[in-house]
Amino acid sequence: MSTPPFESAQRPRIWAVSISRLRDLFFDIAGEYVERADLRIVSHGFEDALREIEDAGAGRPDVVIAGGSNGAYLKTRVSAPVVLISPTGFDVMHALARARRDGAKVALVTHGDTPDEVRRFIAAYGIDVTFASYQSAQDAESVVLDLRDRGIDAVVGPGLVTDLAASAGMGAVFLYSRASVRAAFDTALEVAQATRRETIRRQRLDNLLQHLRDGVVALDAQGRVEAMNQRLAGVLGIDAAHAVGRDLLELTPDLAGSLPDADGNTLCTVRGVSYVVHRGPLASTGAAAGTVLTFQESRAVERLDRTLRSRQRVQQFSARYRLDDIVGASDSIERVRALTRRYARSDATVLILGESGTGKEMVAQSMHQLSARRDFAFVAINCGAFPEALLESELFGYEEGAFTGARKGGKAGLIEVAHRGTLFLDEIGEMPLSLQSRLLRVLQEREVVRLGSTEPMRVDIRVVAATHRALTEGIEAGRFRADLYYRLNILSIALPPLRERPADLLPLAVELLLQAAAREPRLAARLPDAAAAEPVLAVLAEPLKRYTWPGNVRELQNVIERIAVELAEVDADAFAQASTEPVLTRDLLQTIAPELAETRTRAKQAALTLRERSRHVEADEIRAALAAHDGDRDAVCAALGISKTTLWRKLNAT
Repeated sequence: MSTPPFESAQRPRIWAVSISRLRDLFFDIAGEYVERADLRIVSHGFEDALREIEDAGAGRPDVVIAGGSNGAYLKTRVSAPVVLISPTGFDVMHALARARRDGAKVALVTHGDTPDEVRRFIAAYGIDVTFASYQSAQDAESVVLDLRDRGIDAVVGPGLVTDLAASAGMGAVFLYSRASVRAAFDTALEVAQATRRETIRRQRLDNLLQHLRDGVVALDAQGRVEAMNQRLAGVLGIDAAHAVGRDLLELTPDLAGSLPDADGNTLCTVRGVSYVVHRGPLASTGAAAGTVLTFQESRAVERLDRTLRSRQRVQQFSARYRLDDIVGASDSIERVRALTRRYARSDATVLILGESGTGKEMVAQSMHQLSARRDFAFVAINCGAFPEALLESELFGYEEGAFTGARKGGKAGLIEVAHRGTLFLDEIGEMPLSLQSRLLRVLQEREVVRLGSTEPMRVDIRVVAATHRALTEGIEAGRFRADLYYRLNILSIALPPLRERPADLLPLAVELLLQAAAREPRLAARLPDAAAAEPVLAVLAEPLKRYTWPGNVRELQNVIERIAVELAEVDADAFAQASTEPVLTRDLLQTIAPELAETRTRAKQAALTLRERSRHVEADEIRAALAAHDGDRDAVCAALGISKTTLWRKLNAT
């Protein structure tokens, strides 16, 4: 039989044990296996051989080869596999034939009962043979002496028996042949290979178990531990190595009654910590094959659930704008950029103040993009765009059956969706009072309760709110909760209106025109960059500065879109001559955007009351003071001799 050679360092250790003439056969054939096995012949038997094997430590044999009673003794006491040398039918017949030459009466002595097939084989050939067997070395001596007394001339048997027979003056024929010993060696190599493969497989499985983040234990059909990783052993407070072979519930009585009875999940508490326990079959052949239990800390399950929900929604709810998208070089805009960068490094709640159309959401998205939460969702909702009941379900979510028409399975609210990301609450001043109290609890406890549920869920969110209203006036009028205002107004950014940024008007108009041209195929080639767009808008330079822009950037974008539509109708030759003859004339501008006409602009400015002009002047002075004191509101209030409430009221009154 051909056996693949082992590498030198991986050759199996095979020990051949004998105290009789079998040892001579071992030495005779040892040379045939020197390349395939680390072979050692042990000239001890029984207790002495067992002691030598156990004392070998890490050098213990992978397989032991022995025969007769010596092999039977070691087989029940050695942890390594023991291959017993079995004589073949040819061995028996050949030995009996030799024994007949030594005497008329022959006995066949075997360890244990003589196999029936051997008896039938001998009977078939009509050979007169006395059968005898022994169980131990002492028993063998008694059997041999009894056979001598019964007139047996020759004995066929293993080495121990033949040695005793020779000592008793009887003929002795050794039962084993070189072929049977060689077959035992080949079997030992196969067993060693299989054992090595199984050991490697178990080591890999054990390494896999040890690297799992969850606790895992494999049980046999009786509930005894077959394998356990260190993580679970640490959870249960036991030694994993000493747990193997012992009943799990005896090791940890606290688990009795809390483990799942069938395949599935359940919750149990171990040493004060809650775990989700999953039960499954150890093999596909059914429950009798054993069970696998996995212990996962419930808090880890919750964290994973939140992360998955956030990851799934991050593409749907994402920030598009970056800080570079905010156009302008005025001091007020540079101050806004500086505050956005600074506040992005914090998780504190931010309140963005500014008139409608000043870019509050753009600042909020830029802050999110600069923050550590950039890889998670940016969820925006306009608090003034929904009826109260709908806003509540959108924000907080609901359970199945919470109200008529509720979606099957319930729905996660936007607060949940924003987990680990940013929640942008636009027009926070429009939020109904009843929802303000629920939002306050979310900000304080970082927990959200769905409609129809009683179980709060933890959320990790950064809240950015925005408003064009003076929230302090809402507090005085009873429309806005003071405690919510103070919870929102931890960090604040005031966005300047467009009329206070005259130097930014033309660059902003150019950028908006380029964006509009990119969406219009007829303009895209004619206005590829700012250098091409600036001459076209040259006629706008003065009208842009004279107009007060009550709609701010949103209104400016509206005007530029109208201009882009008209420019798309202009032929290419006119654009080619834009440097000498303007494409956009004053007459065309008055038709496209009559609000920019000089008379309308001056009339609107003249229509401002003295009180309104005074408010603008006061607001300008306050913003200048904020810039001078690097946004320090306390310092500004002290310098101007006003309260914080008055400061915010005057800033938002324009």
